[in-house]
Amino acid sequence: MITLGKTGITVPQNAFGCLPIQRVSQETAVSLLRQAYEGGMRFFDTARAYSDSETKVGAAFEGMREKVYIASKTQAKTPEAFWQDLEASLRELRTDYIDLYQFHCVKQCWRPGDGSGMYEAMLEAKAQGKIRHIGVTAHLVGVAEELIASGLYETLQFPLSYLSSARDIALVRACEEKNMGFIAMKGLAGGLLNNAAACMAFMLQHQALPIWGIQREEELRQWLAFFEKEPEMTPELKALIEADRISLSGDFCRGCGYCMPCTMGITINQCARMSQMVRRAPSQVWLNEHWQAEMEKIDDCIDCGLCMTRCPYGLEIPKLLRKNLADYRGILDGSVKL
Repeated sequence: MITLGKTGITVPQNAFGCLPIQRVSQETAVSLLRQAYEGGMRFFDTARAYSDSETKVGAAFEGMREKVYIASKTQAKTPEAFWQDLEASLRELRTDYIDLYQFHCVKQCWRPGDGSGMYEAMLEAKAQGKIRHIGVTAHLVGVAEELIASGLYETLQFPLSYLSSARDIALVRACEEKNMGFIAMKGLAGGLLNNAAACMAFMLQHQALPIWGIQREEELRQWLAFFEKEPEMTPELKALIEADRISLSGDFCRGCGYCMPCTMGITINQCARMSQMVRRAPSQVWLNEHWQAEMEKIDDCIDCGLCMTRCPYGLEIPKLLRKNLADYRGILDGSVKL
C-alpha cells in the first residue's frame, strides 16, 4: 500500500491509467475497469483531454463511487475554462466530486495571487466539495522542481521509469520530504519497455504510485498478477534494466502524442521512435507498406517547429525524425542490422 502524501489517499501501489481506454469500445473499457477493481486496483486516473475516457470511467463505477478513487485533469488556462472542464468532468464521471483534480501538463506553477485566478479556482472548487484534493502534472523536470518547492500541491504526476535520469528520480524523494504524493506516469517509457516484472520491481523501490496505461485484457492481467506476488529486484532484472539503460539512453520519444497533429501529416509519435520500436518489439508490422509510407512522409517535413513547441520533453523532433528515417531505410536495404 502507498499513501499519496497529505491527501491521505491510501491504495495499492498498482493503479490504472485511463488514457488508452479512449481507443476501445465502451463495453470493453467498462469491462477492463471493473476487472481492474475486482483484481485489486483502487485508483483510476483520467482527464478531460482523453476524449471519452471519463465517460467510460463514469459508466464503470456508477453505483460504487465510494469504493474507488478517481483522479482527473484540466488543461484550462482561464478560470472560465476551468469551471467548464470541471462541470463536464463531473457530468461524464457521473459523480458530484473528484478525489484528485490536477492541472494538466503545466509549463508553469499556478500560484495564488499570480493574476491568473487558476489556483483560486481550485481552492473554490475544493471549498464547494466538487474536488477533494489539488494536484498537478508536468513533463519538464525544472517545472516539477518548482511545483514541489511551492508547497501548493498535494500530488505531482510525472514520467517515471527505469530509464529516468537521476534528476527525475530525485523528484520522488523531494515529494516525500514535502509530504506530497508522487504519481508515476509513463512507467513503460511510452511502450519502449516490455518487461512488466522489471518495471514493477523498479516502482516498488520508490514512494511512487504507478498508473499503468491499459487497453487490453492481457495487459491488465500482467499487472493484476502482481497482487498475488510482487516481483523482486533480482540480479537478472538488474542486468536487464542496466542493458536497457545503455541501449535506450539519451533523447527518445515517449509516444505521448502531444506534438500532434503535424502540419505535413507525419505520424510523429510513432515515426520519431521507430528505431526503438523495431528493435524492442521486432515485428514485420513496423516494416510493412503502411509504415514504410508513413516514414517516407518525414521527407516532407518543412521544419515549421510547431511540434517542438508542443513537445513536453523539449525534443528536437525534426532532427529525431530524420535520424529515425535514415536508420529505417538502412534496415530496409540491409545496410543496418537489427
